[in-house]
Amino acid sequence: MTDTHAPATAGLLDRLRAQAAARAAAGLTRSLRPRTAEPRSLDLAGNDYLGLATHPEVTAAAAAAAHQFGAGAGASRLVTGTLPLHTDLEQALAEHCRQPAGLVFSSGYLANLGAVTALAGPDTLIVSDAHIHASLVDACRLARARVQVVPHVDVEAVEVALAARTEPHAVVLAESVYSVLGDAAPLTDLVQVIRRHDGLLLVDEAHGLGVRGNRGQGLVAELGLAGAPDVIVTATLSKALGSQGGAVLAAPEVIEHLINTARPFIFDTGLNPPAAAAALAALHVLQREPDRVTAVGACAQALAAAAGVPAPAGAVLSVPMPSPAEALAAAEDLAQRGLRVGCFRPPSTPDGISRLRLTAHATLDDAARTAATEALRAVLNAPELR
Repeated sequence: MTDTHAPATAGLLDRLRAQAAARAAAGLTRSLRPRTAEPRSLDLAGNDYLGLATHPEVTAAAAAAAHQFGAGAGASRLVTGTLPLHTDLEQALAEHCRQPAGLVFSSGYLANLGAVTALAGPDTLIVSDAHIHASLVDACRLARARVQVVPHVDVEAVEVALAARTEPHAVVLAESVYSVLGDAAPLTDLVQVIRRHDGLLLVDEAHGLGVRGNRGQGLVAELGLAGAPDVIVTATLSKALGSQGGAVLAAPEVIEHLINTARPFIFDTGLNPPAAAAALAALHVLQREPDRVTAVGACAQALAAAAGVPAPAGAVLSVPMPSPAEALAAAEDLAQRGLRVGCFRPPSTPDGISRLRLTAHATLDDAARTAATEALRAVLNAPELR
């Protein structure tokens, strides 16, 4: 029997091999590196900022939920996939972040997709900061709205875009703390702009929740903007809360609209019970132990000083590198010294600059922090990086 698919398959594989070779030549190849339950190096690459992913109360809550409800939600939230855990988590998140209501998705990525595509359409202008997360970039593409990308944290450019629009509706997208550069969005100024032009501001608090504000309520709450009907918050449960999932926090009318129109919510299986229970338990620990938030800030200050970069707005530190190859070499040098850091290269960096990405952690003791800062100084002060 003749295999009619062979020529097409061979062509595909040849094309993929050529693309892989081009990535390797540019120093942009990525690979999966599984970590063990007991990491052999100090992790300054992950996003478990508060050390809650392995907290005994959090893991116990996840195990109990698995025994009670099973490993998965079993269905869409609109069928039989909504559990008491989901509604308890939604209420707790909304109260913690000083928002009127919340809706939990199975990931932060889907929360962003759901919020943007449900609130924007062909009659909407989306004004997007150049450094927004990939999930918001994809949401823009799916929303069927006109999208205008403006320079990073450029409030004047946002105002110009809104003033010139012909669409009746507008949504401005920002991250409270940006996931690559680690700087903060000028939220107060952005709110003033959207109110002058009758728009909405959607703020992704992925790197603000648990890190900024009183007890980690986020930058929106810190600035007194929580609960405003024209400010919508999205968040992930997989960073400071150490679990999995995402949420939209907004007015009840917005939540009701999402339940009825957000495809990533309607057609997706609900967040699994262990993850929902873990996030809820992590939130309780955070509220009881706000010193974790302070500890993250202190750690970030120490790491920034050692790396020779400005102190970040949250837990994310960005260290520019001359090239992808030098970024990889520095990351490997740090790994040899027992320190694992992120290595961000295009296309993960919106401006095309390769960076080491470090994350501060509340649970680093004095010895670990000293080891980290010494390794950073030794590697990043090398003449070829200066």
